[in-house]
Amino acid sequence: MAVLVLASASPRRLDLLRQIAITPGLVDPAHIDETPLKGELPVPHARRLAEAKALAVAARHPGAFVLAADTVVACGRRILPKAEDEATARKCLDLLSGRRHRVVGGICLIAPDGRVGRRTVTTSVTFKRLSHAEIAAYVASGEWDGKAGGYAIQGLAARHVRDIQGSYSNIVGLSLFETAQLLDGFGYAP
Repeated sequence: MAVLVLASASPRRLDLLRQIAITPGLVDPAHIDETPLKGELPVPHARRLAEAKALAVAARHPGAFVLAADTVVACGRRILPKAEDEATARKCLDLLSGRRHRVVGGICLIAPDGRVGRRTVTTSVTFKRLSHAEIAAYVASGEWDGKAGGYAIQGLAARHVRDIQGSYSNIVGLSLFETAQLLDGFGYAP
């Protein structure tokens, strides 16, 4: 059986795969530019990045299964950034407060024979209206660091989520159902 390479530096994606008894033989992040293209919408952006990551890593590992993903938090047509500082985290949380937003997950699998499988998963998430104190407490936690949209649903932010429609694992970073279906369909057996 060919090795499975996870084209991601995300420890959450690795943990999610292990949850369904899939342990990649290798983790090799793609390190590509993730800047949205001018006018690019959330769904095409997530798809493009997942495929670009998979292709970049597959070139380094011929004959392997290569799995890549990208997670985009979108409020309307707007793609929210990965929060790299407190000000960005605060802006994201202010925007998401009391609103519904979408988490778009792009998944791409390249098989050893070169076949490419793609999936896109969209989950709807609704936050309660957040007070200034709740935003300040979450920002002080540091949990937002490096997270798309400035929050991690698997942590403290869960207390502020009123409703989820769709895949919970997609919000964390990888839709497990869609990923398992892709791997099974391409003949990967852990």
